[in-house]
Amino acid sequence: MKREEMIARIRERRDPWDIVVIGGGATGAGVAVDAASRGFSVVLLEREDFAKATSSRSTKLVHGGVRYLEQGNVSLVMEALKERGILRQNAPHLVHDVPFVVPNYSWWEAPFYGIGMKIYDLLAGKYGFGKSKLLSREETLERLPTLRQDGLRGGVVYHDGQFDDSRLLIHLMETAVDHGAVVLNYAPVVELHKDDEGFLDGVAVVDSETSERFQLQARVVVNATGIFTDEVRRMADETATTMVAPSQGIHLVLDRSFLRGNTAIMVPHTSDGRVLFAIPWHEHTVVGTTDTPIEQASYEPLPFEQEIEFVLETAREYLSRPPKREDVLSVYVGIRPLVKAAGSDSQKTSALSRDHTIHIDPSGLLTIVGGKWTTYRHMAEDAVNHAVTLGKLADTPCATENLHIHGYEENVNMAKNLWVYGSDAEKIRELARSSPELAEQLHPDLPYIAAEIVWAARFEMARTVEDALARRTRALFLNAHAAIAMAPRAAALLAAELGKDDAWIAAEVKSFQALAAQYTLQKTAVRESNLVEN
Repeated sequence: MKREEMIARIRERRDPWDIVVIGGGATGAGVAVDAASRGFSVVLLEREDFAKATSSRSTKLVHGGVRYLEQGNVSLVMEALKERGILRQNAPHLVHDVPFVVPNYSWWEAPFYGIGMKIYDLLAGKYGFGKSKLLSREETLERLPTLRQDGLRGGVVYHDGQFDDSRLLIHLMETAVDHGAVVLNYAPVVELHKDDEGFLDGVAVVDSETSERFQLQARVVVNATGIFTDEVRRMADETATTMVAPSQGIHLVLDRSFLRGNTAIMVPHTSDGRVLFAIPWHEHTVVGTTDTPIEQASYEPLPFEQEIEFVLETAREYLSRPPKREDVLSVYVGIRPLVKAAGSDSQKTSALSRDHTIHIDPSGLLTIVGGKWTTYRHMAEDAVNHAVTLGKLADTPCATENLHIHGYEENVNMAKNLWVYGSDAEKIRELARSSPELAEQLHPDLPYIAAEIVWAARFEMARTVEDALARRTRALFLNAHAAIAMAPRAAALLAAELGKDDAWIAAEVKSFQALAAQYTLQKTAVRESNLVEN
């Protein structure tokens, strides 16, 4: 997957594209994979880098949603559990089972949550990841030795899935390319074209790196821009009503010692009714999340002080070693593109549906918004089915239910470095063996080696230090201070691959280190004015 080849294919094409996808997150990538695997001509255009926004900032879970079961949304839970199973089947190198324990401190919790998890198992059917069961106090502590013991009665264990979100996103882009699609990052769509009757028939897109402008004809234009959905809709119709009610969730990343073992904690009811997870991820502990309505979406949202304190205080209630601010290695914030409730401007975002919505504007712009990472494949199938009708395309059935995602490899050894690359891992090892410098670890606190940065530039369209350290590797999300220290070496490696000079290196290091400072609590700016009252 090389950027120059993608641009060359765009330049060479004279015929209309069957489908132009705007947006390089999970939904857009899913649409590109689905459409390309059906044999349609597809081009995906992303304004920034792939997974720059929401799709790299999730809770790292592929799950049915225990909370939605409690809300009575059985259909969404069943759909998500099925998709969870399909995703593990098609990407076993990136999706795996994680046992979760709901710790019980009151007499009623064991039967209440025990029954709930049995229903969860039942709804999963043949796509189940494992059976839930009640645990004694001793069994609970065996799985979670760092759990607070005072008052602990036992627990309920159930199974869900875990993944690396931006790594999966890159592999989805590669899957789309493997099936003939063109995908391009740093390529904002600046104009939507309409024919004489007012129907969309193409887009204008600019290469941010060269300012070259392309006019692309299209039979269907799909708006899969997530939190920026309304911005694109207003390019087609300035009077378009607001569809998205953005809600942000924060996650704090701690050292692995706060959650030893391979079992996660799920707290179904916190002090304000939210769900909190503590999850082992890439040899660290991720704790979150919040659900805070905000006025406006942005690429780099900042946490509110009350969100940070809420997560820390709740974690202290359940962990025997109470985490403090200075223990936080990184804080990341994601924004959910929730679909606005009809006729309501004040509903709590926690109560808004996580179902996806497809909307077709009078101009023919097909918008898909909402949903969640776990259901991306089903969302894409739905969107492409609508695109087939809208664009009068060949009625070809969806092929993604049994489509292996790029890098597919069974029986991945997760204890081995580079496991997230699946079948590409050995190629990176070969690259590392070609030069002692490429085999060097970039920071003692993280496993990443120089060859991964080179691989990201050569084959995964990484163009900046941020691309390489935030989304191709996960350094920024795991340990912001380590990522800051890695930046000069990463910039030098990228410059050698991309043909950049020392001035570019200096600018990249400065830009990334300023960004990374926002992922540290010491430097985090808190903007209370963005908070929307529930």
